[in-house]
Amino acid sequence: MEKDTLLQVKNFELSFAMQHGTNYVIRNIDFHVKKGETLAIVGESGSGKSVTTKAILGLIDDNGKLDKGEILFRTDDSTVVDLTTLSDDDFQKDIRGKKIAIIFQDPMTSLDPTMSVGKQIMESLMIHKRTNTKKEAIARTIELLKQVGIDHPEKRIKQYPHQLSGGMRQRIVIAIALACEPDLLIADEPTTALDVTIQAQIIDLIKQIQNDTGISVIFITHDLGVVANIADRVCVMYAGQIVEEGTTQEVFYNPLHPYTWGLLSSIPTLNDSVNTEIYSIPGSPPNLMTPPKGDAFAYRSVYAMDIDFEEEPPMFDITETHRVKSWLMDPRAPKVEKPDILKERLSLRGASL
Repeated sequence: MEKDTLLQVKNFELSFAMQHGTNYVIRNIDFHVKKGETLAIVGESGSGKSVTTKAILGLIDDNGKLDKGEILFRTDDSTVVDLTTLSDDDFQKDIRGKKIAIIFQDPMTSLDPTMSVGKQIMESLMIHKRTNTKKEAIARTIELLKQVGIDHPEKRIKQYPHQLSGGMRQRIVIAIALACEPDLLIADEPTTALDVTIQAQIIDLIKQIQNDTGISVIFITHDLGVVANIADRVCVMYAGQIVEEGTTQEVFYNPLHPYTWGLLSSIPTLNDSVNTEIYSIPGSPPNLMTPPKGDAFAYRSVYAMDIDFEEEPPMFDITETHRVKSWLMDPRAPKVEKPDILKERLSLRGASL
């Protein structure tokens, strides 16, 4: 684990025991997060994005089982801890909320409707002993509300979640996550339940907080259109695996996996009219109760070769930062052109093809 790496997930596999068998939701993934950077993890619903981040926080349900791998986290004194070895008490005492915090996508399900928002922020401060007195906790809470752009914080701390707008509730959730000054912030689709204008405000807020504090961020989303404005690097997930990883520039302007092509082709542009038909990837993700043989995306890809249905592709290193899990990257594979719709959308974003 390199010195500038805060988190490293290595050879990680996770499954869930279900009534009719085993669901292999995460299948041998590797990724890392450096200090001060934002890593975006993107993919369709059910690709394994959120469950991966819940595993980082030790929030897996009782029927979940770690089949393989490590989740390494660097603490303040540079000690590297394998989070998969910690008990729930260890997580609650030393990691969850204190070193690693999370913003959930729907603030109404993560906020307690029976408690004022001020008490919910102060609760985190008191649990992790960040303040010694109630007066200090109130002062810190007001400071946090100002930091996340809440007006009249002295008034807001007495209000309940239902008295606030959706955007303000999400800002409260962010304030709770920041209360103990964590090293890593996980944003699990934090803009999904918000309208477009508020989405932009929340993304700008997360970027500003990162600039001010140097915190590392894992940003989970199914919307690649959001990623360009916030991420340094991108991991594309499909069927419980990472199929492409690279800098934001590499993934947006030189995507190499057919699944990434599909995701980028489905992003609307300002040139689209109301009658423009938005591209969608044909088919559906596979059932991971019985993972497909070979390349999991082969059954939805017009570029699939015979080997894609027989053997799982390795991860090919394209550059030092760009990796792709596709047999199309093999030197023996035929050269294929990116689809026309993707070329059109890339050209509109200024990519040189």
